[in-house]
Parts: sequence; C-alpha cells; structure tokens
Amino acid sequence: MKKIFLVFTTLLYLLTSCEDDDFCDDPTTPRLIIEFYDKEDPTTRKQVPIYAWADQKDSIYQLVLTDSILLPMDTQSTSTKYRLSTTNIIDTLDLTYTTSDVFISEGCGFIANFNDFGVAKITDHWIDRIEVNVTKIENETETHIKVYH
Repeated sequence: MKKIFLVFTTLLYLLTSCEDDDFCDDPTTPRLIIEFYDKEDPTTRKQVPIYAWADQKDSIYQLVLTDSILLPMDTQSTSTKYRLSTTNIIDTLDLTYTTSDVFISEGCGFIANFNDFGVAKITDHWIDRIEVNVTKIENETETHIKVYH
C-alpha cells in the first residue's frame, strides 16, 4: 500500500509541477504595407509587376503582379532604403523612422514598433507620388503608404 501511495504521489507531483510551454501566437514586428494606386484615378488600386529589394540585400519580390506589398524594416537602424522596379525602371525610397521596443510576453519577447515614419527621399521614374497614411506603424491591418503610378 505504501508503494502505491508513493508511486501515486510521485506521478501527481510530476504531472502538476510541469510548466506550460510558452508558444508565441501574438503579433510580430509589423512590416510596411504599400498599396499601389492608379495616378489617373486615385481611388482605384492598380496592379504593377514589381521587383522589390533593400539596399545590398536579396530581392523580397521578384516580378510579382500585385496591388500591394509588405516590406520588413531594419529594427537596428533609423532608416531602410528600398528599390522598387517595374520593367527595368527603378525608383528608390528612403524610409526613416525611430523604433520602440514593446514587450509582448515571455514566450514572444519584444517586438519593434516604428514611430515618426516618413519617406525622406524618392526618385521619380515610374512612381508619380507617394502618400504616407500613418506615421506610427504598430500593426499590419492598415495601409502605411499609397504609391500612385
């Protein structure tokens, strides 16, 4: 009887002393959302065949026909330079921002939000104009930049 009680107590202790694994289902650092619009009809989204890459990095988009893209920004810097190309015509966007770290949970750790966001420099080969919709990027639920072409 003592053995059964000892085994039962040991099993009960082992089962109740385990901690839950910390899995991260929460959001991660938001990416920049760019939507493309027709410059002749500014309310209409317009698809574009796009290449997109950060300076001295691999391409993120390689000739994708789309009306919106999501681009990561460098959390260790205050700017990220992107090149957007359509049919061998390249425009450069220099995105500027400050970052703030936000603690999510023990399992997820920290994410970065981007404040004081703006487009500091743009070449104007195929892009007609840019409209910055938000200056604080905290999620991927809204358009951050509208590009008219």
